[in-house]
Amino acid sequence: MKDITSKHTNALIHETSPYLLQHAHNPVNWYAWNEEALEKAKSENKLILISVGYSACHWCHVMEHESFEDENVAKLMNDYFICIKVDREERPDIDQVYMMAVQLMTGQGGWPLNCFALPDGRPIYGGTYFPKQNWMNILLNLADTYQHDPEKVLDYAKQLTEGVKLAELVKINPTENEFTFETLQKSVNNWMPRFDNTDGGPNKAPKFPLPNNYQFLLRYAHYTNNNELLQHVELTLKKMAYGGIYDQIGGGFARYSVDHLWKVPHFEKMLYDNSQLVTLYCEAYQKTKNSLYKQTVYETLAFIERELTSPQGGFYSALDADSEGEEGKYYVWTKTELQDLLKESFELFADYYNVNQRGFWEHENYILLRHDDDEVVAKRNKVSTDELQKVIKDCKKQLLTIREKRIKPGLDNKIITSWNALMIKAYADSYTVFDEKYFKDIALTNLNFLLKSCCDTNGKLTHLANSSINGFLEDYAFMIEALLACYEISLDENHLHKANELMNYAIEHFQDEKSGMFYFTSDTDKALITRKMELSDNVIPASNSSIAKSLFVLGHHFEKEEYIEMSRKMLNNVLEEIENYGAGYSNWAMLLLNFSTPFHELAIVGKSVDEKRKNLNKHYHPNKIFAGSASESSLPLLVNRYKKDETLIYVCKNKTCLAPVKEIEDALKHLSQNL
Repeated sequence: MKDITSKHTNALIHETSPYLLQHAHNPVNWYAWNEEALEKAKSENKLILISVGYSACHWCHVMEHESFEDENVAKLMNDYFICIKVDREERPDIDQVYMMAVQLMTGQGGWPLNCFALPDGRPIYGGTYFPKQNWMNILLNLADTYQHDPEKVLDYAKQLTEGVKLAELVKINPTENEFTFETLQKSVNNWMPRFDNTDGGPNKAPKFPLPNNYQFLLRYAHYTNNNELLQHVELTLKKMAYGGIYDQIGGGFARYSVDHLWKVPHFEKMLYDNSQLVTLYCEAYQKTKNSLYKQTVYETLAFIERELTSPQGGFYSALDADSEGEEGKYYVWTKTELQDLLKESFELFADYYNVNQRGFWEHENYILLRHDDDEVVAKRNKVSTDELQKVIKDCKKQLLTIREKRIKPGLDNKIITSWNALMIKAYADSYTVFDEKYFKDIALTNLNFLLKSCCDTNGKLTHLANSSINGFLEDYAFMIEALLACYEISLDENHLHKANELMNYAIEHFQDEKSGMFYFTSDTDKALITRKMELSDNVIPASNSSIAKSLFVLGHHFEKEEYIEMSRKMLNNVLEEIENYGAGYSNWAMLLLNFSTPFHELAIVGKSVDEKRKNLNKHYHPNKIFAGSASESSLPLLVNRYKKDETLIYVCKNKTCLAPVKEIEDALKHLSQNL
């Protein structure tokens, strides 16, 4: 519906994406990506501007204010271009293609992403954020070149499009796959010089959490008894949880830190980061029993429930970095403000959260962050740790109540299938490790919501809840992982069968038979200028590495050797990358761990299955899958194993099963053999 108070309204007013709606009243004649816009470009022979961003993106807002809200700039854009706005979270397929084009042209990428293309979609020029005057110059120069020297533009488009098609092209590894631990050792040895062993994470800035990096390193350290590596992982997890990147008052992590100290965050909070970090801290707690990790999980899930959970059970996408036009305003405090609010508790709170030079940011504002452990702060202030923790807990509760009354950052209320699946897995992992029934209930509630709103009876997914946008490979990959995790906490075999159904759909509609890898888009989608594959792991694991891991797991659950062979072929294609660049292939490296170390199938059958499962989960053994039932089951790992009035534990590896045992301690001995 048109906003009668706005001077301008464009075609984006009919969209549902919060990011697109933010631009619906720009003087630019924005279109969404659709046939109407593309045909208009062809019929008018105009260049296309594809401008990509997302609602929580700070510099996207800056460029909107400076350029897209300016009528003079808008006139240039409208006169010479067909302008298309894309929400990268809604259409990651479009973002992938034009991001690759910009990276090839400039050597870097990011958002806002602005790429110019021919009327047929082939890219010719692009970049990220442009100041207003630069932007106007680019608009005029491109329009002039296209009008007076179109052959030059066409030649460049041809070359660039070929580059986009060739980039990240799968190199099929024709050699016999031989997976050894030596590849992982070389990968870690190449990686370790880039560690920051003072502040954790990589020795560079900005710093992104990259949870799958530390999940792999944790597992590798466990398998190899490498204490140096374990210490680096623990240092990183501690520094992140102590840093400004973590919301010390409300829980949850910001997207990244702009410095090497994890101090100053880019304040946007994304569902995908927090879901994966919950999983990482759960796994680290299971290994180490460090109470900080438990606290981090519980506070982060409290944030998710409070700020990113829909009434129907789905999870929203993100919170903006800005509020009231200022980045971070919602989260920071002045010293005077804290003194007035906390009164006699201020000095202790200020010492604990560094309301001092260490925590000072800008404009008299402080970012709350920790530096010393509780015992050190308590001793310095001559109080017991119990007293300290009570004061801090009371202060945090008080400040959260006050903060809730502030104007909140913008909420992106899209419910994205893939990101929701990551959060389902996070809740399932939290239940596995901490045995809170509440976490299990939320995981299963959201799973049921997603299955109803994003999945049809044939195994076809949509990318968003109640949307017509086809699911991408990431939706299938992470949904399968969520279903596998939910099977292990509920023992509902429907979840396993649903995961298998989704895998069959993905194989049919996404797999490239020649390479064995999977395209990001379905063969039922309208083609873009090229069909990309997502191979390297980033802030979210590559959809190919996730699918390969799930093929391995489902292959064991259903005794489908063809699944395991598919997984093996995919992994073989990236062996060289794992060795040379572990940080970009860490999810693949976890699959290589499964292939190159003893991998166990553990089955518990009998009336005490849940009790045995809970006791088992107190121990860290990532190199296994688990199946269980309180009664007869036809699942391959459980068939003919039920015995009335007994609960038996079966441990198998390499298609060989040991004699069943009744006690968890005996099963743990079997699991620890050859580790």
